[in-house]
This record gives sequence, C-alpha cells and structure tokens, in this order.
Amino acid sequence: MPRLSSIRILLALAVLAAVPVSGLIASARTATAMATAANAFLDSLSPEQRQLAALPFEGDERMRWHYIPNEQFQRKGFQIKAMSEKQRMLAHDLMKTGLSQRGYMTADSIMKLEEVLRAIEEAAGTRRFARDPLEYYVTVFGTPSPKGTWGWRVNGHHLGLNFTINGGSAIAGAPTFFGSNPAEVREGPKKGTRLLAQQEDTARALVQALDDSQRTTAIIQAQALNEIVTTNSPKIDPLSPTGLSASAMTPAQRDLLMKVIDAYVSQVTEDVAADRMAKIKQAGVEKIAFAWAGETERGKKHYYRVQGPTFLIEFDNSQNDGNHIHSVWRDFNGDFGRDLLREHLAAVPH
Repeated sequence: MPRLSSIRILLALAVLAAVPVSGLIASARTATAMATAANAFLDSLSPEQRQLAALPFEGDERMRWHYIPNEQFQRKGFQIKAMSEKQRMLAHDLMKTGLSQRGYMTADSIMKLEEVLRAIEEAAGTRRFARDPLEYYVTVFGTPSPKGTWGWRVNGHHLGLNFTINGGSAIAGAPTFFGSNPAEVREGPKKGTRLLAQQEDTARALVQALDDSQRTTAIIQAQALNEIVTTNSPKIDPLSPTGLSASAMTPAQRDLLMKVIDAYVSQVTEDVAADRMAKIKQAGVEKIAFAWAGETERGKKHYYRVQGPTFLIEFDNSQNDGNHIHSVWRDFNGDFGRDLLREHLAAVPH
C-alpha cells in the first residue's frame, strides 16, 4: 500500500476513534434529517426559485454573512417573503433540524420581533428599514445528501445560522448569531419579552459572584464595548484580553461559567451541542476565560466574552442605551466546517 494512502487511512481512523459511536450515530441521524428537509425544500421550488436558493458549495459566498438589515447588506438566497405557505413551512422544517426546540423558538421569535421594532420606530418617527419578519434568506450550498458534503444557511437581521455537513457523520454549526432589538420589550402587548434573557442573566450572575480581586481581572474596562469585536469576519483569531481564567474560579463560579456556555450550546440540536461540549472538555475547561466590560447592573450597557482554546462567545448589549443585543458563537477552527473539511481532505484521496 502506498505510504500516502496509509497515512490518510490512519488519519481517518484517528478522527473516528476520537468520536464515540453514539455520537457518530446521532450525527448521521441529524445529517440525514437535514438532507431530507433540504431536498424537500428545494423540490418545492420552481427552476427560477431554485436558482436563488441553491448555490455552489465551493467559493466565498458560503462564508459571507451578516446580522445587519438587508438594506445595509445584500444577501443571496431565496427570501421567505417570496415563498408560498408550503415553502415557508419547509424552510422552517430545515431550521428545526439544526436547532434545539429552544433554539428554534428563539430564532422564530427573533424574526417576529421585527414587527415590534417596526412599531417602536414608527411611533418614534425613526424608522429607516423595512423591519419585516419575512425578509430572511434560506440558502443551500452544494447537493444535500446523507453521505455528502454540503451546507445550508438562514440569514437576515439579527439571525445567522450556518451549518456544514461532511460525509454524513460530522456537522459544524458555526457561526451562530442571535440578536434582539429591543433586548427587553418595555411597552405594548409584548411588554416584558426578553428573547436572550438566559444569555444575559447567566453572565451577570457570574460577574456578580466574583470577589473584588477576581473582578479586577475579569472586568477588562469600565465602559461597554459598542459592538462584538469579531463582527461578521469569515475567520477569527483569539481575542485579548481574555479576562479571568476558569482555573482561578471556585467550583461554584465554574458552574456559573458552564451555565453561560450552556445558554449558547443548547441553541443547536442535541448531537451538534454534544460535539461542541466534547471539544470544550477535551481542550480543557480550566483554560476557558471570562471577560466583562461595562456596568454589572441590569439595564446598563455591558459586554462580555467567554473564550476557550476552541471557541469564542461574544455578547454585547450597548446600543439603544443598553437595550439592543448582539450575541455570537464562533469556532476558531470550525467556523463553516473548516476543521471537518480539513479532516476530509486528509483522509480521502483527491
């Protein structure tokens, strides 16, 4: 057997050995569900609609995304507003294959929050954008198959879902962006609604549980950052300063840190979430760090980040006087399935 082929086989076996059999089965089940849902959606489209929704897997478009209004960022894909009721249902069925029940309900509510934002801006005489809950785009990259390599995306204002499927046994689900404007609805029939309360409250509980010495390290500046640092960059690097390491926390504080992480991990479907947690634990929970900027009281402008060797969480609530959230999960090597595709190229002759 040629030496190069032997190396590729060993690499493939190493990849498989690192993943429990139950995880492989779950990933294969989700990959099949995604392919079935994506094909059902594509089959419902006319040839003209399919040209919009189905794009090549190769190229830069798969890594092109944003969380700002469509008027400020032109998106590709098939817009939900142009779909029939059946097509919209099928598009939401696809979303459900990548998200947990809580994650899907949050994503759906983020879309519907556009109606609240429109009403607020119209009352204030400040509306510049459509603020339409149907102006979100669904895109499928490549040919959906239970055993193939392909991807899908749902993107629009304050929502960015990006999934990459490799070989039917591995799925990457980053970047994952959830935003909320307003962060808290303060008037009207939906008064009190806080779509991202778990992401906000768990982090505040952690920073308030730190002693004075720990806060000196964790709070990187007195003023909140005015945006997530990584914005919509297609590839990111670790951020500095990192803040307070988990190794410098008490067991109770580390539990609070894991609750922050779980608020993001639990947005995606169970096996994708399990893969995220497995990578976090393999890299070392003690190496995760927590950083905060701004005031710690609820309703005040603030920012935080949670950063480990493999991942980054950013949360910013500084716009609109601390009532406008941007939050994101990023993987340093796994955004848009880069690590999966690298393993695929190493293991399979091309």
